[in-house]
Amino acid sequence: MLRRAHSPSPEPRAAKRPRLDHLTPEDFKNGIFLAPMVRSGALPTRLFALRHGATLVWGPEMVDKAILHAERIVDPVTGVISYNGKSRAMFTTHPIEKPYLIYQIGSSDPDLAVQAAKTVMQDVSGIDLNCGCPKPFSTHSGMGAALLTNPDLLCSILIALRAAMPPEITVSAKIRLLPSQEETIKLVERIINTGISALTVHCRTRNMREKDRATIERLREIVDFVEGMGKGIAVIENGDCLGWNDVERVRSVTGAHSVMIARAAESNPSCFSPTPLEDIEHTLVPSYLRLSRYFDHNWGLTKFCVAQLKAQHVKVKKAEAIAMRQALAQSKDFSGMENVVGTWTGKEEFDEIARAIEVNPPHEHRLPALHPTKEPSEEQETPEITPPGTLNPEPHGSGAPLLPSSFRTVIPSMMSGRDATTPTPGGGVSVASQ
Repeated sequence: MLRRAHSPSPEPRAAKRPRLDHLTPEDFKNGIFLAPMVRSGALPTRLFALRHGATLVWGPEMVDKAILHAERIVDPVTGVISYNGKSRAMFTTHPIEKPYLIYQIGSSDPDLAVQAAKTVMQDVSGIDLNCGCPKPFSTHSGMGAALLTNPDLLCSILIALRAAMPPEITVSAKIRLLPSQEETIKLVERIINTGISALTVHCRTRNMREKDRATIERLREIVDFVEGMGKGIAVIENGDCLGWNDVERVRSVTGAHSVMIARAAESNPSCFSPTPLEDIEHTLVPSYLRLSRYFDHNWGLTKFCVAQLKAQHVKVKKAEAIAMRQALAQSKDFSGMENVVGTWTGKEEFDEIARAIEVNPPHEHRLPALHPTKEPSEEQETPEITPPGTLNPEPHGSGAPLLPSSFRTVIPSMMSGRDATTPTPGGGVSVASQ
């Protein structure tokens, strides 16, 4: 009987990438994240951010009550999941982003926060409490930055969320700095002790705005304090990071475990890559429009997001860029951009994103681990340490009088779930169109 010769032993197979079943506190370390942004943090933006290197993405803030009575609808063709209000989709997502998606809640009530989280938890990997939005639509009922001065309520919401959510759903918080460094650290200590998985610190105070430089140098004391608590919780820096190529500067100043990007990503979702896209009129805008139309995304919201896109021009001439902007401004629907888009191959755009995520999973997009802090040399500036009790100076104002305490701003309809009398640009996704 002939015996088949033994073949040489095969080379050992490379270890498979670990499957991301659910997030842990470690997944919030050494990452570069997309910040929660109302309107700008739409589904297409989040997917392009993941494609170009974002480790995790935060959805836009949603007021707790707004999502409670939404109807969950799954598009059988695209797979897009919409949480629909009476006339529009208030929140949309896709299963491909679930392992990397953090849903942000605006709330001032532990019970409502838990109900809202339970409504969406099947489609997300984490729940984040907004404790930093300074705008009246968030603070008018005690939400957002108003929680910073009500730490008992803030912590009670986080404790309720952690108790109600299953272990595989993370709970985190995003705050702003308080004027006093001492008070900020006291608040951070209480928040860390609620059982959260990560803490994001926007390095501005409640009264500071985007035009004011983020005081990122204040964060190192906070990071050191949190590490000293020994709970292994990541502190995420937010404020004035320009992209992947700026992360080293931010982390060297702050010591932050990870960095979160907002405005730079709003302008160019590929900023998470070491080689962000240039000439976006050719490299990004057509793809963004194709994907949005394939998802049946609301035109007004798409138009708003595309209008924010900008990047360095290398081959695109100024006249061409201006012409594209003019076409966008004059377009009343997707058909008005056909000369820019060419063919509407949205399915192909989505498939490319899906392949990119599969081949290079976002949770593997990690920053180098920070080295231990070195003693400053004589040529280096000694890091500034804020003495206890020091107040952070408020930014210069415009000179306009302060609004009366009775002033109330209407909550944007895409967050409240209620239609405004006059539709606003960039509103939610029309239900009728789905």
